[in-house]
Amino acid sequence: MAKLAVNVDHIATLREARGVTYPDPVAAAVMAEFAGADGIVAHLREDRRHMQDRDIKLLRQVIQTKLIFEMAATTEMIGIALDIKPELVTLVPEKREELTTEGGLDLIVHKDSIAETISTLQGNGIPVSIFIDPDPDQIKVAHQINADMIEIHTGAYCDASSEKKRTKAFSNIVDAAKLGHKLKLGVNAGHGLCYKTIKAFKGLVEIDEYSIGHSIIARAAMVGIEKAVQEMRRLVKEL
Repeated sequence: MAKLAVNVDHIATLREARGVTYPDPVAAAVMAEFAGADGIVAHLREDRRHMQDRDIKLLRQVIQTKLIFEMAATTEMIGIALDIKPELVTLVPEKREELTTEGGLDLIVHKDSIAETISTLQGNGIPVSIFIDPDPDQIKVAHQINADMIEIHTGAYCDASSEKKRTKAFSNIVDAAKLGHKLKLGVNAGHGLCYKTIKAFKGLVEIDEYSIGHSIIARAAMVGIEKAVQEMRRLVKEL
């Protein structure tokens, strides 16, 4: 059965928009766990636009399921990961001008540096996932450099402007999930998934976990975070 990891970054986004101390992403993470989340995702960006170092340290102390630490493969972030020891690190690309992560890591371009980061983290007992586009060449490189798992970027499917593009994008995700599974990589998926788009994944048993943030936090603004997480958890269970 697939699992649900809840990304609480956008709770911090709301806090930072006013420069105040609330809402607290740590409190949101605890409530998400109570509501059935199988893990908590937090991305500490280099520009600290939402999550702050304090948040990550507190999350490490209070999370009872697992902490998935999203980060760029930089010296600073590697040091933080080695200090907090999350259950999983997900390596993501990062550009300061982007609103949110726009695509997967290009492992063909950055193969050597990412391989070195993976080796360092794994050498300290931290499994590593790579946020990656549903491209077979990229997935093969992820396998070659000994990643523990991949997280398939689902944005092209979720944001498709036509049914034809949506169908093609989903076919790419299916092929990627099957290839990752065949290569004995763990397979996660995320980016842009919502209460509607998640339903298309029914029967795609190769995906182990879905990482979902924005749609859950947006729904939580209307119905509360516990109900929002419960609703998504139920949909994931039905896949």
